[in-house]
Amino acid sequence: MRKKIVAGNWKMNTNLQEGVALAKDVNEALKGIAPKCDVVVCVPFTHLASVNAVIDSTKLGLGAENCADQKSGAYTGEVSASMVASTGATYVILGHSERRQYYGETSAILKEKLGLALENNLTPIFCIGEVLEERDNNTHFDVVKAQIEEALFELSAEDFGKIILAYEPVWAIGTGKTATDDQAEEMHAFIRSVIAAKYGDAVAEETSILYGGSCKPSNAAQLFAKPNVDGGLIGGASLKAADFMGIVTAF
Repeated sequence: MRKKIVAGNWKMNTNLQEGVALAKDVNEALKGIAPKCDVVVCVPFTHLASVNAVIDSTKLGLGAENCADQKSGAYTGEVSASMVASTGATYVILGHSERRQYYGETSAILKEKLGLALENNLTPIFCIGEVLEERDNNTHFDVVKAQIEEALFELSAEDFGKIILAYEPVWAIGTGKTATDDQAEEMHAFIRSVIAAKYGDAVAEETSILYGGSCKPSNAAQLFAKPNVDGGLIGGASLKAADFMGIVTAF
């Protein structure tokens, strides 16, 4: 059975003290319950070590929102995969649409990041998805397939099996729009078929594919009921412990 996962992506929100307090709230909310999914918070670099110190890692996973495409060296301001791992984090988000859009991240850059993340025993949460124009002109399947093929298909089946995918319809991030549960299921099933064509049905069936577009407590249960939707990568709703837990308990 592939893993069900709910991961929060805090983005560039919360100062250190606010972030530690939020992590404590989520950690406290997980005490005494047995969620039917893995729960992860992906936090700003500045928060990683401090958050790691206040959470129960058996209940709550910790991840970074990015890592560098270089091992080390004269790259002022960058944070390497080994630095991320040294904080106690075990996940890293890669290829988020905001990184692609605002910082020009290409598949070539993401291949380097993926390799370094895997070398450092980090589990990549790899994001794919189309913008509104691509959805409207009916190229969304081609776009998503190309994003997977260009960045991931040089990996061995063993390494591919270590990756979590997150489908994020870019037109549904921060807009209040959400893909319908049927639209999400259609794309998730397509993604699984692309993986199966390359790596076989067994690998495809084991790959967790999260939905990452304005998932909220009000729509999570409907989305998660779909057979190919294995959880969510949660943006805005992860910034309040009650909202985040409302999504966690939607399974």
